[in-house]
Amino acid sequence: MKKAILFAALGLLVVWLALEAVVPQQWEFRTREDFLRGKFDGVSVSWDGVLTLAPREAKLAGPAEEFYLSFLSEPDGTLYLGTGHSGKVYRLPKGGQPELYFQAPELDVTCLALDKKGVLYAGTSPNGKIYKIAAAGKGTEFFNPDEKYIWDLLVRESGTLLAAVGERGGIYEVSPQGEGKMTFKADQNHILCLRSTGRGELFAGSGGGGLVYRISAEGRPAVLFESPYEDVRSLAFDDAGTVYAAASGIPTRAKREEAPLIAAARPDAEVTVTVSAAAAAPADLLAGPSGPGRETGALYRIGPDGVARRLWQASDEMVYTLLWQAAEKRLLFGTGSKGRLYALERDDKVSLLLQPRSEQLFLLAQGEGSVYIIANNPGYLAQLLPEQQTAGEYLSPVLDAKTVASWGRMSWQGQAPAGTTLQLQTRSGNAVEPNSTWSDWSPPYQKSAEQVLSPRARFLQFKLLFKSQSGKVSPAVGATELFYLQTNIAPVISRLELLKPNEVYLKVPEQEDVVLGVEKKLADPLTKKDEARITIPPRKVERKGFRTVVWEAEDENGDALTYTLALRKDGEAEWRVVQEEGEEALYAFDTLALPDGTYTLRLTASDAMANAPGTELRGERFSRPFVIDNSLPVVKDFSALRRGETLEVSFRAEDGYSSLEEVKYLVRPAGWRVVFPADGICDAPSESFKLTVKLPAGAENLITVRVRDRFGNVGVFRQPF
Repeated sequence: MKKAILFAALGLLVVWLALEAVVPQQWEFRTREDFLRGKFDGVSVSWDGVLTLAPREAKLAGPAEEFYLSFLSEPDGTLYLGTGHSGKVYRLPKGGQPELYFQAPELDVTCLALDKKGVLYAGTSPNGKIYKIAAAGKGTEFFNPDEKYIWDLLVRESGTLLAAVGERGGIYEVSPQGEGKMTFKADQNHILCLRSTGRGELFAGSGGGGLVYRISAEGRPAVLFESPYEDVRSLAFDDAGTVYAAASGIPTRAKREEAPLIAAARPDAEVTVTVSAAAAAPADLLAGPSGPGRETGALYRIGPDGVARRLWQASDEMVYTLLWQAAEKRLLFGTGSKGRLYALERDDKVSLLLQPRSEQLFLLAQGEGSVYIIANNPGYLAQLLPEQQTAGEYLSPVLDAKTVASWGRMSWQGQAPAGTTLQLQTRSGNAVEPNSTWSDWSPPYQKSAEQVLSPRARFLQFKLLFKSQSGKVSPAVGATELFYLQTNIAPVISRLELLKPNEVYLKVPEQEDVVLGVEKKLADPLTKKDEARITIPPRKVERKGFRTVVWEAEDENGDALTYTLALRKDGEAEWRVVQEEGEEALYAFDTLALPDGTYTLRLTASDAMANAPGTELRGERFSRPFVIDNSLPVVKDFSALRRGETLEVSFRAEDGYSSLEEVKYLVRPAGWRVVFPADGICDAPSESFKLTVKLPAGAENLITVRVRDRFGNVGVFRQPF
């Protein structure tokens, strides 16, 4: 909705091209970001905005639990799954059904680890403990660090077990005999994840202040990277040993060294590392719906020198998990709250691989020849397969034309190789959420640039259906656009207001700063022409005889408006036009050319500039009656009688149209003095005054009376005595 407001402008950035109503408007889906506003079911979108069938998922039989929090796979295909809010560990034999393997006393099994002998370890929270599970139902307490949370477990080459803990943020090293001690204490409240290299180095991500620590083989810790986010939830290494970090949560501070946040997949921000770290309050780190404003996150790549580059960022998604795929030379990362699986390809291009029907894609794990997906809300366990889906659907966001609209043609750039089909359908309605009042889906459009068949309405939605007989080749769709023409709606004038009599706005003149006496031969000018300058608002002043009217008008089509202003005196039939087809939302007119009286203003807003002749519409609004009074008040029946050192004065003050506001008198050398009427208040066009003036020493024999009415008109009367 467009508003014309006094001395204000509203800039609106939209994903479609905003044109005037007489010209068809356009929705356009061309980039990955455009398509990401919709929903994906078995469909991927590449970094350059091309939709294809997604990789196939093989759903696995998972237990009926509220949350899946940890996962581990054995070389023989046996899987282990730790759950939340029930404290259970399930064993999933290859091709079999889940079976309860261990029941912990704590609520959550947050991490799992397997040593070289095949012994399973489980870390629990809250009141975290580590359990050693030798067989089904045979789990014993292995180590109790007296910490609230155990977030991650890692078995080292030496056979010792490392545990990342919170709320006292640190790392414990536990011997095979179950004897442990804290070997690293962080300034943050949590250590959330652990990764080690073949060189004996250990990397850790912290929570309550998102840092990446590097701990040498000799045990010396250093801050490798300090992110501006709350948490570093996951770490991964590529084949060259480069570190990738998933940072998420509310940004806790603005990093001076980091460039401003950028749109997703723009890898052009550099970060310089600092080694200071401040502790922060514990975050809600379990899977589940995050609080308002928490779904923010970024993906960083960190070089050995600590220089980090932000590769991806989102204001409505947070990264939960990272996984490097060596064979494909790409990084996978899963997000919430939209439950998406992204791939960072070569040249730092980010594509969406798939979007399961869960809100959080919480964990990615590498198995023998495949990747496992663990998601929550609802719980979901699947295996990512190398082949693609045979069918998929993309559902666009609901597109809002702002008013009831007529649909034009819909075109798309796509191809359907042999053995594949591609269908596009539309539906429309007048409720913002599709429901039973919406139209049915249209018949499939057979080719690009066909006329949209859905009924006229305010909202429209389209879907793309992809099918492949073999699953080896996929249809593809790129740029998609749809034209529509809004129904013209009359402008609405929401406010019409008169300023006080004689009040006007003055525009402050623009001027450049000039330094007097400045050196003439400067290398750089003191002021650059493209520098942003401060806009000084207009100031309000008084100008005799003027009335200023201001208004606000709005047009749902976003049309440019023109304004016609007319006034009419009470008792007259004709309207006098004082401004015709003006474009500003104010007008100041001179009342000195008009007779005194009571008037009404009529303001007409028209969208004729933006619509074809015969289709334009108008809106009107009338002001409250107001008075024009430019006549001067007068003094009548004046009498001044001197009695020694006093002067007896009486008179009547009158105004032809409005009430009196103030009366003063002057006898020099004294100053002006206010005088009140006989009835005590100036509230009528005619008032009587009677006063005794004590004459000062050396008083001149002249009295001056000054009368002002409520419209600022001043009459002056002088009388010698």
